[in-house]
Amino acid sequence: MKSLVIYSSRTGNTKKLAEAVFESMSGDKAIYPVTEAPDPEDYDFIAVGFWLMAGKPDPKTMEYLSGIGSGKRLFLFATHGAAIGSAHVLNAMNYAKTLAPNAEYAGEFNCRGEVDPKVLEKVMAKPQPPVWLHDASNAVGHPDAADIEKLKRIIGTL
Repeated sequence: MKSLVIYSSRTGNTKKLAEAVFESMSGDKAIYPVTEAPDPEDYDFIAVGFWLMAGKPDPKTMEYLSGIGSGKRLFLFATHGAAIGSAHVLNAMNYAKTLAPNAEYAGEFNCRGEVDPKVLEKVMAKPQPPVWLHDASNAVGHPDAADIEKLKRIIGTL
C-alpha cells in the first residue's frame, strides 16, 4: 500500500501533526506540503491536514481534496483556534469530507493549534469577530505532546 501525507500549515501547527502521521505510518510513504503535492491517483491511503479559514479548510487544501477520486482511503486532520467539538470545527470537518465524496473515509483528527498573534490582532479588529475568537487563548501551546500522541494512536489503528 502506498501512503501519502499532504498538509497545509500557516504557522507550523499542522506540519507538526503531518510529521506525526508520517512517522506513524509504515511501508511505502511520502509527505508533501499541499503546494508540492503529487497526484493522489498514485496512492492508496491519503492523509490530508489543514488549518481552518472562515470555517472551512484553507483554499489550497480544498482544491487538493476535490481531486481525490474513488477508491482512495482518506484520513483528515486539522488544527484550529476553536474549541474542540464546537459547531465551527464540526462543520469544517464535515465540509472537508464533502470535497472528496467518492473517497473511502478512514477517519479524522482535529486539535487546537496556537493562532498567529498577527491573525488574532486582525480578527479582533473586525466589527463582527469570528465565533472561535473567545476560544483562541485556550489554543496556546497546541498542538502539544498529548495531542500528537493521541493522533499517533489513531493512525496506529488504521
